[in-house]
Parts: sequence; structure tokens; C-alpha cells
Amino acid sequence: MARLLLIEDDDPTAAEIDAELTLRGFLVARAADGPTGLCRAREEPWDVLVVDRMLPGLDGLSVVERLRNEGIRIPTLILSALGGIDDKVRGLRSGGDDYLTKPFALAELSARLEALLRRPTESRETILHVGPLELDLVEHRAWRGTRALELVPREYELLGYMMRREGQVVTRAMLLEDVWHYRFVPKTNLVDVHMGRLRRKVDSPGEPPLFTSVHGVGFILRATT
Repeated sequence: MARLLLIEDDDPTAAEIDAELTLRGFLVARAADGPTGLCRAREEPWDVLVVDRMLPGLDGLSVVERLRNEGIRIPTLILSALGGIDDKVRGLRSGGDDYLTKPFALAELSARLEALLRRPTESRETILHVGPLELDLVEHRAWRGTRALELVPREYELLGYMMRREGQVVTRAMLLEDVWHYRFVPKTNLVDVHMGRLRRKVDSPGEPPLFTSVHGVGFILRATT
């Protein structure tokens, strides 16, 4: 029996999914909020996850992204009432393996999960590389070449986020939403303060800079500038 963790806050929806998937041979457990779901996904062995996008405490995309940043590659299907192309792209880029828009047929949900379980098991990506940068997601250690980087937890999370988006412009709004988990964009220099500290640790004097500021927009991390 495939062990499935359902992270869904809506009781009627969760009950329907549980009943359907149990009939189809899944062993279903449920978490009703983001923090609980994240904790259970980290600590227990699962074959597949079903994660609602809008969750109390921590949204579903942040749950998935945190798991991926920690090297946890459990196949994951994201459920959401948001069905626009941009919404689906954001869900998949957060680390989701599939994206199903509400309302949906339970038979389709089951078929998609069965398809995910048929995929070859991926090797876990535990070390990120961008040029001379190396980030160990398991040991929580980082280097630039042979130089160890002494990072605090927020800087570690920021660096992982940027390394996964090498060569892309990352906006302040993206960082506030995905790293700090704000649901709105406050007027604050929080991002600039933390990014400034991280850049000083990564780009020492005399080293080719890996970080570039995009005036009025955000930042880019790339192997060569």
C-alpha cells in the first residue's frame, strides 16, 4: 500500500479524498495546516504527498519548496483553486511534480497519483552548485571554492533560493513571499539588509562578484558576471 500524506485544511474535501484513495489502496494520513504537514513530511516515510496550496500557518507552495531545499524529493501533487497558467507554473517551479485545479474528479486525482508513483525514483539532490559556490542541503554547509561560508539560517535559506534560480532575476517581492512568507509586500528594507550581508560573505574583496543588483527590481546570482 502506498503511504500518502494529505495536507488539506478543508474537512469535507479531505474526507472525500481520504475515502476515495483508501478504496483505491492508499494508506492515507492527514495534516490540517502547513506547519504540521511540513513536520510530518520531514519526519515520516511517505510514498507521495498531496498538498493544498492555501493552508493556514504556511502555504502549500512554501511547504513544498522547503522540502525540496532540504533534499526531500517525495513525489508531490499540488491542489489549488487557482487555475491560471502563471499559478500552475509557480506551483511546478516551487517543486511540485503535478498540479490539479479544484474542483476535480476524484478518479482523475487517483490516476495522477498512480502516474506519479510509476515514475522512476529520482536520486536526491543534496548539493547545489553555481560556479565556485557549493551548498550542502543535508549538512547545512556552504563554500565558495575552498573558503567556508559562515551563514546564519536565513542567509542559508536565501542562498539556496538564489542558487536554484541561477541566472534569473529574483525580485524583492518574490523573496518576501517565498522566503519570509509574507502574503503582502510591506514597505521594508528587510530583503536588502539580509541580501547585503549574504553578498558580503559570498563576494569577498578581490573575488569576481557572483551577485548582481538589478536596480529597482531585485537580484541575480550567476556563475559569471
